[in-house]
Amino acid sequence: MGSNVSILLVWMMNLPEKDVKHFYRLYHSLLFNANKKFNIFKELGSPEELHKSDLKNLGELKDKLYEVPQLIDSFVKDNPMDLSSEDLMIVADWRNFIKGRFYIVRHLKNYTVFLDPDEPPKAYGVLGLSTPLEEMIGSYLPVMVEAILLPFENKIVYDGTMLPYNVIFGSNMRRSINDRYKQAKTTFGIITTLPLSPEKVKPSDSEILKSYLKTEYSRDIHHEEIQELVNKNPDLATVYYEEMGKVDARAHRKRLKTIGVVEGWFALIDGIIIASGRTREEVERILKFMLPAEKMRLAYVFQLKAK
Repeated sequence: MGSNVSILLVWMMNLPEKDVKHFYRLYHSLLFNANKKFNIFKELGSPEELHKSDLKNLGELKDKLYEVPQLIDSFVKDNPMDLSSEDLMIVADWRNFIKGRFYIVRHLKNYTVFLDPDEPPKAYGVLGLSTPLEEMIGSYLPVMVEAILLPFENKIVYDGTMLPYNVIFGSNMRRSINDRYKQAKTTFGIITTLPLSPEKVKPSDSEILKSYLKTEYSRDIHHEEIQELVNKNPDLATVYYEEMGKVDARAHRKRLKTIGVVEGWFALIDGIIIASGRTREEVERILKFMLPAEKMRLAYVFQLKAK
C-alpha cells in the first residue's frame, strides 16, 4: 500500500513519463537548432546527444537562447525539425518563459511552489521531470535556485537544469519569505499555467492591501505601505476595517469566552467593541444611533456562538 501511495505522489508532482520524453524531444530540438547559430557544441550531431552533453556548455547554450528569444519564433516559423502543428504550438508558448531566481517554499501534493522574489511576489506550481523536485531539492525549505520555468500543455515545468544557491536563511528571512508566499497566494493564487492571465498581471490596490493585512508580521513590516494605500484611496478604509475586524474578532471571541460570555452579537471599530446585542439587527440599530452614516461602513459586526 505504501509503495502504491509513493508512486502516485511522484506521478502527481512529476510529468508522466511519456510527457517527459515529449518535452525533451521538443526542447532539445529547439536547443539543437539554436546551437547552429551559437556553435557552443562543436560536433553536435543530433538533438538526442544533448541528453549526455556537458552541463556547463548546455547551460551556456540555454542562456544564449533566452537572450535571443526571437530564435523561438524563427524555429516555429521555419520548422527545421518538421514538427507537427501541435508541437509547434507548444514550442511557440515557450516565449512565455520565466528566467531568474526563485525561492522554493513548498512541496505540495500536485506540484512544488517556486516563489518569485520580485514585486509583487508570485507563486508558481511547478512539476518535476524525470526526478521529483522534492528528491532533488530536499525537504528543508526555503531554498534559493536559479531556474527557467516553461509552460507545457497547461502545466508549468522547469527546463531540466537548476542551480541551487548555498544560502542558509535565518529566522527573520524565513518569516519574510513565508509572508511573501502568503501575499502571493492572496493576490494571484498559485499560478499553474503561463502566461499569467492579463487581468491578473497587476493586482488591484484592494488585493495588495488584503495581502499586507494577512498576518501580524506582514502588518508590521508593511505598516507604511498600508497607510499610503488607505490615504491614497479612502474607499480602501472599508477593506482595511473589515480585514482588521476579522483579526480583532478572533481575539475578542477568546476574551469574551474567558470572562463567561456565552453568545451574542458585537460590533468593533479599531479593535474596540462599541456595541453588543442579542441579534445582529439589534446591534445595527445601536450603531445607527451611535455613528454618523459615513462611519457605519467601518464597523465590523461578528457573532459569538454558544457551543
